[in-house]
This record gives sequence, C-alpha cells and structure tokens, in this order.
Amino acid sequence: MDLNKIEDAVRTILQAVGENPAREGLRETPTRVARMYEELLGGMDVDPAALMDVHFTEEYDEMVVLRDIPFYSICEHHLLPFMGKAHVAYLPNGKVVGLSKLARVVEAFARRPQVQERLTGQIADLIMNKLGARGAGVIIEATHTCMTIRGVKKPGSVMVTSAMKGLFRTNIATRAEAINLLTGGRSTM
Repeated sequence: MDLNKIEDAVRTILQAVGENPAREGLRETPTRVARMYEELLGGMDVDPAALMDVHFTEEYDEMVVLRDIPFYSICEHHLLPFMGKAHVAYLPNGKVVGLSKLARVVEAFARRPQVQERLTGQIADLIMNKLGARGAGVIIEATHTCMTIRGVKKPGSVMVTSAMKGLFRTNIATRAEAINLLTGGRSTM
C-alpha cells in the first residue's frame, strides 16, 4: 500500500473542499487517514485461501456453524464503511477447519473495497473449494453508512445477503436447517 499517495490524495481532497491542509487541526490528517486505510484495507495483502491451508481429517458429517462474526468493510462505491455480522456454516466432507480460520477468512475478504453481495459469495465459495465441503452457507447482515449518513439517509436499515452452495442449495431440508442455525431461529430471510 502506497501511504504517500494516500496522504497526497487526502491533502488534495482537503484543498478541494476549501480547507487548508497546513492548518493545525489538519496537519496530521493525511497521515492519520493513510494509516486508517492501511488498517481498513489490510486484506488486500492477505490470501484468504492460505488461511484455510491448515485443516484436519475428521469424519464429522453434521453441520458446523459459526454465528455472529463481527466485521467491517469499505463499500467500493463510496469508500464508506459498512459493518455487521457474518454467519457461516458448512457440511464437512472428511475435513474440518479451526473456527478461528472461518473468522479470519471473513476478515480477510472484508478488509478490501467490497460489496456485500460479493463478500457473501466469496466466503461460501472458498469454503466449498478449499474444504471440498458438501455444502456451505453464509448469511451476512450489515448496516451501510453510504445509506445511513448520506443519500437516502435511512439509519437502522440492515441489508441481508445469503449464499447457499452444494447441499445447502439443492436440498430443501438441509437449506432450512442451515438457515435456522445461521440465524439462531430469527426470521431474517
């Protein structure tokens, strides 16, 4: 990540809105914003697939669910944050992965310019491909500041996306069980 370019861009934005980047309160703002973007977009340098390289052989054939994984991301349309919770489930096919790996995968995909729909699908696709899972499901609930603080200004709005793969897509009973477990029985969908 080129922090100097980010700093220069922030100075340009401050000047463009009529501010003086040399003013006392703004002198360090370009550096602070560059460090913030380095943190918020740190997933650009992370290979989410590599996070799932460590898995274990296990003949467990029931659903594995990790709910309420907090995340934040940056909307690629307005460069404003969106944040919420991801709920992830999969049906193992001889391989399981540590739960912390699922949370790290969510974080790695979230920490880059994103749209929620893509984020949801990327997580589910990676679980299917990396673990050879029989099914994977992801539900993400998020609040988007590009909708709550600008434009339509509808605070409290929550966007819900889902991605159902394998048996979670093709078997209605498995899908219903997954949605129930992923949402904790709440009728999100």
